[in-house]
Amino acid sequence: MPTIAEGGPDYNKHVFNYSRSWTDDLPVCKVSGVGYLTRQRYDELGQRQEELESEDISLRCCYDDGVVWLYGIFNGHNGGEMARFARDRIAADILLSQLPTTEMDEVTKEIIQQSFLSVEKSYIETIDNKLLQRASLQLQLPEGISHYDAYQQYPQIIEKLKELDEELSCGTGAAIAILKNNRLFVANVGESRLLLCKTDKDDVLRVVQHTVDHNLTNLDEVMRMTNLGLKISDGKINGSRTLGNQSSTRCLCNYMIKGAYKDYDELRTASTEPIIAEPHVDGGISIDSSYRFMMIASPGLLKTLEEATGTNQVNKELALLVVEQLRVQSTLTGVAQAVVDHIARIYHDTYEAQDNAMGATRPNIMLMIRNFNFAMPNAITEQQHSWNSSYDQDTAINLTQTTTSTTTDPSSGSTKSILPYVDFSEFNTNVDAARAKGNLPSNINFFYD
Repeated sequence: MPTIAEGGPDYNKHVFNYSRSWTDDLPVCKVSGVGYLTRQRYDELGQRQEELESEDISLRCCYDDGVVWLYGIFNGHNGGEMARFARDRIAADILLSQLPTTEMDEVTKEIIQQSFLSVEKSYIETIDNKLLQRASLQLQLPEGISHYDAYQQYPQIIEKLKELDEELSCGTGAAIAILKNNRLFVANVGESRLLLCKTDKDDVLRVVQHTVDHNLTNLDEVMRMTNLGLKISDGKINGSRTLGNQSSTRCLCNYMIKGAYKDYDELRTASTEPIIAEPHVDGGISIDSSYRFMMIASPGLLKTLEEATGTNQVNKELALLVVEQLRVQSTLTGVAQAVVDHIARIYHDTYEAQDNAMGATRPNIMLMIRNFNFAMPNAITEQQHSWNSSYDQDTAINLTQTTTSTTTDPSSGSTKSILPYVDFSEFNTNVDAARAKGNLPSNINFFYD
């Protein structure tokens, strides 16, 4: 079974030089699962070829005898080093801090926010030598020399600077969730999404996004950057939605678009660093029996699903895929992996049917699922238990027996209904048989049409 540093120690050792993390010794959350696939590109024949390093890292653990639960996806870019660093340090800052035991939401949110900011500060301290080396090399180049002339006259210096710049571009997005005393807190920087699925008063399943997309499609982020002096038109800078070497307006580290942001033409007019590490924090959300499951999806998964299906309701589509697999899989890791594999397959089929498949790249994709009360008919006993002992298996089944699905995608501002997807005829037949034998549990009311 995979450990905290998903996808497991064997996987991580294969794709990069894995060093053991202290989080590997934390208890794994048994009512959660992670699915993932590494980045792939298409060769000249349209064949898929995996690239070696996975930059996405996950965390799903409990601490202090199950008092605190911590979940997260860290989607690294330009390498996975910062993602691993952020996972370890954020876990330490949050799990080893004194989170309030009462409903002191603002105190908890402040602890979470400071953990993000301190992680970036700590990482910058680890790259001081690289920054000094970069500054020294730059001083060896004549002032005002063009890049072309510098490469012709000082090729070794330019190649070393290029190597350093790539290393200093390492950064990560992050989306985390902390659950304590049935209250959930969510935080993110970047473009990973955390989605909560719950039933409303009519037993209709709804999907609510509790993270913010930090990119140039976010009007608040566009306004923030405009106020810094950047010229943005139609969500683009110089005709592109990229900011230097990435698309996110917030991330952890990536020195090249922070301390060295003036090296980029599209960013140099900013009055201060335009890409920041301050997270969006939401909570506390009281998790009650109406909540079914939680999803954390990496930007690569969301982008792949959008491109493969053309949907503008990606949250809804993802929730439907998860619901379908919850009904047939025996483990939550099986659910998450089945959804990831399905998305990768339809992405491949889409590009295989196109003439321009050559050179296309499917990014790293990762999905985490945390079950609350969604009944899994084929679940292994260990994973059938609820996250809270106050909800047993029978209650979970009763709560979902009439559920249909509707999702709310905040990014689209619309709500669409989904036709009922569960056939309960067999369930109803079994209930009738148990009622006739007098075997129905006395503490549950079975109502159905």
